Amino acid sequence: MVSVRRLGVGDLAGYRAMNAVFCDVFGEPEHYSDNKPDDGYCEDWLASPNSVAIIAEEGEQTVGALAGYILPKFEQTRSEGYIYDLAVAETHRRIGIATAMIAEMRRVAREAGAWTVFVQADVLPEDGPARALYRKLAHEEIMAHHFDIQP
Repeated sequence: MVSVRRLGVGDLAGYRAMNAVFCDVFGEPEHYSDNKPDDGYCEDWLASPNSVAIIAEEGEQTVGALAGYILPKFEQTRSEGYIYDLAVAETHRRIGIATAMIAEMRRVAREAGAWTVFVQADVLPEDGPARALYRKLAHEEIMAHHFDIQP
């Protein structure tokens, strides 16, 4: 049985497990494991009310993870939820884990007073199942481009 929970203050093991899932699923150790943040950074991130970390666990094994944010807006007194990363281990896909983690993100966003939750999806062929899931859950799809600009 898979359970889904939001990480809280002090859950360093959950935080590390979340990053391990992203590293394994995305195959990008340079982003998730090569330069791990120290415990103080992790504690500060977990303590922020605008940081959202959700994991899916089967027994002692973390099989899914979602990292997101609650973004306070400037143009109105409201917030948006943003799903930054979402991953499910290949062995546990297509059984509702991603949907359950998104449901938890939606709950967190509602509690924070957010008016929407949004997620961006790559247009790579291998991301087709993710886009299909988001389309199924979305009330609107907006085509956009993502640009990385060096600081």
